[in-house]
Amino acid sequence: TNISSPTDVVAVMAPILLGKPQEEFWTLNLNTKNRLISKRMVTTGLVDRSPVHSREVFRQAIAQAASRIILVHNHPSGDPTPSSNDISSTKLLVKASQVVGIEVTDHIILGFPSDGQPGYASFRELGLMKDPFDLMVS
Repeated sequence: TNISSPTDVVAVMAPILLGKPQEEFWTLNLNTKNRLISKRMVTTGLVDRSPVHSREVFRQAIAQAASRIILVHNHPSGDPTPSSNDISSTKLLVKASQVVGIEVTDHIILGFPSDGQPGYASFRELGLMKDPFDLMVS
């Protein structure tokens, strides 16, 4: 499976994550051509948050020689809008990615579609991530 857009991520992950009663945080490990190597649940959390540690996020990606990863998690509330905790934890993971040399290409949050709005939020589409290794949030 090739992953070239947030909608590709949604197609792969929505059947797994939508309707879950608590947050689950996953990574999609990709090769240099954006081909999916594997998907992995890193952590499962509470109704409103899922603690994530960089060593767990990058462990499998390093072992599989992935060149990039996409972060994915769900919001059981249905609203995919990134929280301040989502933004700060993503910023820390992007910093860690610089050390291990694995690009974080996006962070997708899945929710329920409503009022014609997408059922996901993409950090890249929202302008929160500009370039690889660059999270545009202070």
